[in-house]
Amino acid sequence: MARTRYAPDRGLTARMTATMFLLGLVFVAFIAAIIGIGAATHASDAVIVLFALVLGGGAAIGSLFYSDKIALRTAGAVEVGPNDGEMARRLHGIVDRLCALADMPKPRVALANTPLPNAFATGRNADKAVLCVTTSLMGKLDDAELEGVIAHEMSHVAHKDVQVMTVASFLAIVAALLIRIAFYGELFGGGRGRGGNNQNAAIVMLALMAISIVVYAISFLLIRLLSRYRELAADRSGALLTGQPSALKSALVKVTGDIARIPTRDLRTAEPLNAFFFAPAMSLRGGTSLSTVFSTHPSLERRLAELDKVQQQLNRAG
Repeated sequence: MARTRYAPDRGLTARMTATMFLLGLVFVAFIAAIIGIGAATHASDAVIVLFALVLGGGAAIGSLFYSDKIALRTAGAVEVGPNDGEMARRLHGIVDRLCALADMPKPRVALANTPLPNAFATGRNADKAVLCVTTSLMGKLDDAELEGVIAHEMSHVAHKDVQVMTVASFLAIVAALLIRIAFYGELFGGGRGRGGNNQNAAIVMLALMAISIVVYAISFLLIRLLSRYRELAADRSGALLTGQPSALKSALVKVTGDIARIPTRDLRTAEPLNAFFFAPAMSLRGGTSLSTVFSTHPSLERRLAELDKVQQQLNRAG
């Protein structure tokens, strides 16, 4: 973790570590299965696996180094300085106060002109981070609420969440690539031209696709679990930094309520940034256990309950 004044959460850290450990076990099992299949493969099949690993690694590294540029472009955001209008001045003032309070470098600041009230922060480290806030969020929240949201987002930077999620996503990226390669290989007759080994090659490709599907599904669920943990950790550390959990609770209620009133067709344009956002633009409806499992964020009720615990902790300390 970066050396900032953001308070660590040992309970959530332990759970995130356990989740990463499980992802590591899945990766080891995946490689072992590929090696086991390798005894029945041709050199060209081994090249396919190596290609997926290299391509997946390249995609993960690219997303890590260019996540800030990609996110800003997707959001239609523009970097602003403290002299670029009243809204930019207000935003920079809050960011300056929080950076001094947290003892961390100031991120670049951007505004996105959109009716969706939200915010996100990304970047491979604190020195390359960018914070983006929408104009709608600026208009709906008071300074204390906005400070709570920004403290939450800057906590993601302090805790190196982009690096953590990039590493966690690597296995899912490779598995997804192998599923596509194996599927199209079979679809277009990838086993042809191997004489008597056609049937064996087809079995190998099908086995590779089946294993990749299982690995992708497990990785996807673990990544979603890790994502929910990091949101709770950011809520907690942000509220402890500002000392105002009630302001963050108020912001959560306002933002979630406003997003719920935006037509689904309009929210879909922001869906690529869902995992980055302070509150999800798109979520599965109904509050079922299934929607919880697949969500990138904890439920509003869970987040509010955890912030109540932070308030109780602060009351006892005071």
